[in-house]
Amino acid sequence: MKKISINTEFTVFENIQEIPQKTQELLELAIAIRKKAYAPYSNFRVGAALLLDNGKVVLGSNQENAAYPSGLCAERVAIFQAGALYPEAIIKMIVITAASDQNTTTTPIPPCGACRQSIAEYEIRQNTDIEIYFTGETGDIYKSDSLKNLLPLLFNKNML
Repeated sequence: MKKISINTEFTVFENIQEIPQKTQELLELAIAIRKKAYAPYSNFRVGAALLLDNGKVVLGSNQENAAYPSGLCAERVAIFQAGALYPEAIIKMIVITAASDQNTTTTPIPPCGACRQSIAEYEIRQNTDIEIYFTGETGDIYKSDSLKNLLPLLFNKNML
């Protein structure tokens, strides 16, 4: 028997002023779209903004459905929309923000497992890392240089 160790690394920003200007703009767009999320069941709103290599920005907010789990997370709304509208574009960055209608989210909220796998598909497909920034309503903003930090043992097409 042997043990392996997997290390992940994140950059932590204490406020929006510490992140790069373009990322600040994306975070502001993610916050605005988060407020438009359709979340009548969970009362948990998520917004995502993607920056593509062609300069386009694609937005997404979570869209719930009474027939759980038929809804879709903000990250997948944005990433699938980018894939549909700009299939040749490379996703450079995704900025995610989450807030609850019931209490203030003060810790960074990362993508769920299904979203991590979807982001991984695009990272593998484009053979380029995607920077991922995520935050709650207030507090720290985490940056990952790649989805591999969030899903180090990822399942990919090479395993099929």
